[in-house]
Amino acid sequence: MWFQWSEQRDYIDTTWNCGYLLASSFVFLNLLGQLTGCVLVLSRNFVQYACFGLFGIIALQTIAYSILWDLKFLMRNLALGGGLLLLLAESRSEGKSMFAGVPTMRESSPKQYMQLGGRVLLVLMFMTLLHLDASFFSIVQNIVGTALMILVAIGFKTKLAALTLVVWLFAINVYFNAFWTIPVYKPMHDFLKYDFFQTMSVIGGLLLVVALGPGGVSMDEKKKEW
Repeated sequence: MWFQWSEQRDYIDTTWNCGYLLASSFVFLNLLGQLTGCVLVLSRNFVQYACFGLFGIIALQTIAYSILWDLKFLMRNLALGGGLLLLLAESRSEGKSMFAGVPTMRESSPKQYMQLGGRVLLVLMFMTLLHLDASFFSIVQNIVGTALMILVAIGFKTKLAALTLVVWLFAINVYFNAFWTIPVYKPMHDFLKYDFFQTMSVIGGLLLVVALGPGGVSMDEKKKEW
């Protein structure tokens, strides 16, 4: 957004007919919100507030760029939200209850449901990668991808399934979104670049699943009770 300030401003102005000043203000707010949120997350300061701010940026972009009416981009934005939800769950400090040391029901913890919601939203990214053609490769890819998505969503063999999706998605991302092979002046360069880094953010969310596990609301956790 920093290097394409005028293009972003002109797009907002043309789409919403809001004028030069409001369009510039929107681009500045968008840029500042993303940078501030990311710096706070990376420095581990006010992570929860940063997550809420980034949630707001995603919602703002969804409306401003008319992503709400594009199912593919909407699902990818929701997947980004899933990654943020997992980050928010990870940042919640434990043991702040006044009854520290007293066992509590795991199922009642908001953190467990945030992890569940984050997992479910993350798999929406893979639904945009399914191909509806009859080639052998596409059929195998759809079957394997769907199976892994279901495993992550229900929380069964979660870490292994999420790690497999990380490898798979990274390989697909590098192959299909190789923006560095497209000249900078072509529109496809910007499209692939946006897609590439958005996908990398979802990979980050999956790595959180690998690191933290599925949480209490999952088949893996229920198996411990059996």
